[in-house]
Amino acid sequence: MQANKSLEEWDLKLEEKLDELKKCQETQSLSSCNSCEKFFDCELRKKYVIAVYESMNKGSGGGFEF
Repeated sequence: MQANKSLEEWDLKLEEKLDELKKCQETQSLSSCNSCEKFFDCELRKKYVIAVYESMNKGSGGGFEF
């Protein structure tokens, strides 16, 4: 039961960051972050990317390796 709760926690955090990102795009009248002038320096986008990674590995640590 604890494992399921943990999985849901990561998914909820990801969904929260996605909602924040979409709201920002709407306020900027953008359909994507790609055309935003703050693309590389945006803290909100960086937090979203981290949330995606953490959701993928469920907090097990590690880094981005391609």
